[in-house]
Amino acid sequence: MLFDPRPKERIGDMFDRRREFKAILSGMEDYPITLIIGIRRVGKSSLLKATLNEYEGIGLYLDARRLYATGSGSISSSVMVDELQRIILGNGRFGFLRGISVERISLGGIQLRPRGMTFIDVLEFLNGLGEKTGKRVVLAFDEAQYLRFYGSKGGKDLLAAIAYAYDSLPNLAFVFTGSEVGLLHDFLGITEYSSPLYGRVYEEVEVKPFSRELSEAFLRRGFEEVGLDVPGGEIRKAVDELDGIPGWLVEFGFNYWKKGNFEEALQSTIAKARAMIREELRELERRSPRYSLILRALAMGLSSWSMIRDYLEAKGGPITNARLSQLLKSLEKMGWIKKENGAYEIIDPVVERVLRE
Repeated sequence: MLFDPRPKERIGDMFDRRREFKAILSGMEDYPITLIIGIRRVGKSSLLKATLNEYEGIGLYLDARRLYATGSGSISSSVMVDELQRIILGNGRFGFLRGISVERISLGGIQLRPRGMTFIDVLEFLNGLGEKTGKRVVLAFDEAQYLRFYGSKGGKDLLAAIAYAYDSLPNLAFVFTGSEVGLLHDFLGITEYSSPLYGRVYEEVEVKPFSRELSEAFLRRGFEEVGLDVPGGEIRKAVDELDGIPGWLVEFGFNYWKKGNFEEALQSTIAKARAMIREELRELERRSPRYSLILRALAMGLSSWSMIRDYLEAKGGPITNARLSQLLKSLEKMGWIKKENGAYEIIDPVVERVLRE
């Protein structure tokens, strides 16, 4: 059902994502590393889970946010190993060795055991599993930018282990998704000489918001599924407010279905979006108060570099050109803004609306 607010787990439950699905599936089958990128709430997690369910090999889904939360703000090797063992033994959503005791699992001389295993031990075990079954094993990390909190070296130990697997474990492949697109690239460092993954071949799949036409078609299809006849004017107005971000469209469609009232559904969606976005903005402001000032300037229509600088200096005091350029680049990397034809703009229109308020 299109208006199910939880991430989709079957490609048949998704709308107009066949191209991305085929690209991700091809990446899993043909590339050692695949990146799935896109802004928040655009549907990356749904696509990843749906593709793993269609994948003919062995797929393990790990949410890096869970790893981060389990480790209370850091990710240790033991946290990673425990999560992988939980999934391998079938307690997770994508587990595949259900009902088999730990003591009986031994491949290539490596036994999966509750204590004393390293991340590389588990990778070697999974490579052996792939060799034994003739199936490629994919480790898929959702919201992978959180992996920079792995270990004490900003995730470099993890990247070194993945580089080892890339070079030496041919039955393993990796998928990473990230909403903070540039930060994910920076973390993996495939184009940075100092990174353990420098120069490695990878596939990249971008998940974009729906066009206006697809957004309206998405809502019409969703309302048909739940038996609602919604006027075209209301659908167009909803798209005017929410644009092509699938997460917001789903939220609106679900609310309309349950509440039966257009204005109530739209305002309820915007209220939830407002609460989520304000929390994200507070987190962003903790990194630097000037991030929120830049976003507020853009929400006011101050889109050129010079206008943004003047606004920041009026609100927060002098700023060097180099520092402003760095802040703007960081917001681009985190998926908040984009630059087109020399002008900056906020990507998510709901974020812009919240800032104007």
